[in-house]
Amino acid sequence: MRPTHFNHHQQVRLLQGAVELFAAVIAAVDASAAEVRLETYIFNFDSQGERLAQALMRAAERGVAVYLVMDGIGTPALPPQWAQRFNAAGVQWHRFSPLGLMGVFRPGRWRRLHRKLCVVDSAVAFCGGINVLDDLVDPHYGVLQTPRLDFAVQVRGVLALEVQQTMEQFWARLDLARQVEHLRWRQARRLLAPSAPHPDPGDSAPQTILPGDGVWAALVLRDNVLHRSRIERAYRKAIADARSEVLIASAYFVPGRKLRRALVHAAQRGVRVRVLLQGRYEYFMQYHGARTVYGVLMDAGVEIFEYTGGFLHAKVAVVDRRWATVGSSNLDPLSLLLAREANVVVRDGPFAMLLRQRLLKALQHQSVRVDPAAYAQRGRWQRSLDMVALGVMRVVLFLIGRAY
Repeated sequence: MRPTHFNHHQQVRLLQGAVELFAAVIAAVDASAAEVRLETYIFNFDSQGERLAQALMRAAERGVAVYLVMDGIGTPALPPQWAQRFNAAGVQWHRFSPLGLMGVFRPGRWRRLHRKLCVVDSAVAFCGGINVLDDLVDPHYGVLQTPRLDFAVQVRGVLALEVQQTMEQFWARLDLARQVEHLRWRQARRLLAPSAPHPDPGDSAPQTILPGDGVWAALVLRDNVLHRSRIERAYRKAIADARSEVLIASAYFVPGRKLRRALVHAAQRGVRVRVLLQGRYEYFMQYHGARTVYGVLMDAGVEIFEYTGGFLHAKVAVVDRRWATVGSSNLDPLSLLLAREANVVVRDGPFAMLLRQRLLKALQHQSVRVDPAAYAQRGRWQRSLDMVALGVMRVVLFLIGRAY
């Protein structure tokens, strides 16, 4: 198992919810001098999205290079007025792989951009599970009574430069694909680097790296080329090394055999394993698919809790109060086998303890523990729905040529 590459002296700050995250992002964008890059699954032009969109335009209007990528399913066609305003301000934007009329019948188009990344001047970066979406707004359920539970991190140090390079490479691929689609192959071959000018990292704003005053942290990616299973491997390695506690929160949770086995083995050797999952119905496949794995985990001693305080959207974990991860990757087939994802892994006691405290608060005051006996006695109709959801997932994976 290839080890995760960690960088020392990284400044990492935990952020909870869209209000906290976008206050920090907008402050960084407003202070930008050279370049801003942002990737998101959903960009909703609600109160949060409008504030961020205006910050991006302000940056572009003063000469900062601004690149915005949104997923073509998570983000429907931009409102015409916002497309015009972005274009007029000089914001360079792209919707990644819209399905189109026939896209649903092309399994290769089901691979999505699900990561949420932002980097400003190669110096400060943001990574997490939070879309550009108000905490109290849901695209399908409207206004929410309580904010969704989600997290992100702000990082300074070499890790920010890694985020920069990752996003540059992705934009370059998108730029090349656009040129190919317009049948200009010779020109496209010269565009292997991003077409729009951007500063050399050495010319960007200085990085804040304080010797002896930082943590070990790593950027862990998942894509369909070079990093097919890095995020899952990072989880499995941390769980395999656990000695006392594993605490996971995942909005969508249908782990594959290897990850289930890691959780089972940890519980069987005396590690306390607690998993916080979505307790409210959101999507048929994710809600019912998750319940097919409850039995084998609880039989091994894993404690499962369902979050009832609102919608759970977090994708985080803490192991032994010293290892933690925050990112966009759920522990389900869509994230682990289909989507572009990004997590930050942190090895630091104080950071891990802070995230652990937030999770325990949600677990103890806004969640219900699943009773193994009640689960075993659930009705035939419920069992049927669970199996149908798992079956649909398997058909999708078969269609894209991957076993799970």
